[in-house]
Amino acid sequence: MIKYAITDPSFFNTTKSKESYLKSIQNRVDYLLFRDKSSKNYKSQAIEFINLSKDYNFKKIIHQDYKLAKELNTFGVHLTSLQFSDIKKAKELGLFVVISTHSFEEIKKAQAFGADAVTFSPIFATPNKGKPKGVEALKKAVESFNIKIIALGGIVSSKHIAMIKETNAYGFASIRYFLNYS
Repeated sequence: MIKYAITDPSFFNTTKSKESYLKSIQNRVDYLLFRDKSSKNYKSQAIEFINLSKDYNFKKIIHQDYKLAKELNTFGVHLTSLQFSDIKKAKELGLFVVISTHSFEEIKKAQAFGADAVTFSPIFATPNKGKPKGVEALKKAVESFNIKIIALGGIVSSKHIAMIKETNAYGFASIRYFLNYS
């Protein structure tokens, strides 16, 4: 089961060291998504993120901007649920494509468009993300579709991860689970 860390929106504004965070997740994650939805300097921050993380062996993913992901030679791009039409363009650039989904219809659409994986969310309660889908819906999604499904939303404990593992999901993604570092 892959472990997919998503940077906290305050990655570049935190009092804790970015380097400490990267070191703390080095042996704990397979993929790391740089995401900052509110940044007005996303490209320059993405470049800094890639430079800071270049010596770490997790796979780097950029949020939304598949052209920037290619330019920075990242492993992949994580598209929003409004970017289904960009899946093919990102795939043509040789990127691993993850897209956010929140329903079985969206998972089906992502699979039809050729995405490599989807995040399905929220699985557990998480602030401002609506009613949780729950582990049973995740399990049904995994059994119903032939695409890698990554659980997302409210994953903050090893208990949550154990529950996800039982569904045979491809993996889990989280911000908060990976923030516990020194």
